[in-house]
Amino acid sequence: MEAAVISVTEMGDLIADKIENSIKIKLFSKYRSEAFDMKSSVKEAMENYKAVIFISSTGIAVRSIAPYINTKLTDPAVIVIDCTGKFVISLLSGHLGGANRLTLQIAKIIKAQPIITTASDNIGFEAPDVLAQENNLIITNMDIEKDIAALLVNNKKVAFIDEDKEILCPMGYVEAIDEAAGAIFVTNKLNINSSVPYLKLIRKNLVIGIGCKKNYPFEKMYAKLQEAFIQNNLDIRAIKTIATVEVKKDEEAILKLKKALDCHLDIWSIEQIRKIEWKFEGSAFVKKTIGVKAVCEPCVELSNGKIIVEKLALDGMTLCIGKC
Repeated sequence: MEAAVISVTEMGDLIADKIENSIKIKLFSKYRSEAFDMKSSVKEAMENYKAVIFISSTGIAVRSIAPYINTKLTDPAVIVIDCTGKFVISLLSGHLGGANRLTLQIAKIIKAQPIITTASDNIGFEAPDVLAQENNLIITNMDIEKDIAALLVNNKKVAFIDEDKEILCPMGYVEAIDEAAGAIFVTNKLNINSSVPYLKLIRKNLVIGIGCKKNYPFEKMYAKLQEAFIQNNLDIRAIKTIATVEVKKDEEAILKLKKALDCHLDIWSIEQIRKIEWKFEGSAFVKKTIGVKAVCEPCVELSNGKIIVEKLALDGMTLCIGKC
């Protein structure tokens, strides 16, 4: 990751040189560039880099970045180093943006004192947004995430429930929901029956097999998919992979669906499907048309999915849902 470094003193430039020995940087320097402009430099840095390092006062940094702060999901990591190089301060996007990690890294490089103020790091629990980031989970609601984090900061019990039991109960959480004031559920479900306020973290672990008529409308495909997922209490955001047959690799609706769901697309050949099609009921018409009697179910299996919703015929398309 390349970081933008904004330096406003000659001493700051020397600190930037030390950092550059270990981290790839783009230096915006008041003293090394005659064309330097603070406002335009900060704008470029905040809009185009995942990390922005100010070697300046905290006040300069805060005033400069104010117009470009949006949400913790999208803001870059911002850290501040004082001009003497004594302190490295994690200022913005400590968790999701990685400012806390970068602060520790740079403090070690320049032999400075790291300053991290996020409560979870100082009290001793894993923040919900960190749990999500480290385990490739989707945070469904940032407002609720803040509420759950507030419970933890105030020493309230928060239950951690992973429906697949892949993640051990993190530090600072409890496993039983009975006495908890809130909960975190790691799931692919759409709705959860909970007695306490909860944050849902989505694990992308579903694979869908799709077959359809030629030139099938994307809007119709998406609507049918949503309807099927609602009926089976599954969250559409949990889709990791779309799987289909090679003759559908250029089908516009499927390509648009991949983009809309931000997921993988697995394409399987007729020969690969033919080897396992005997396991599934199929259609003589499909067999005559493309050479195999079934598409969606074999494709799910080939994409390492265990079928949890068998083939659905949905007005010109077929859908099968599996779990990776």
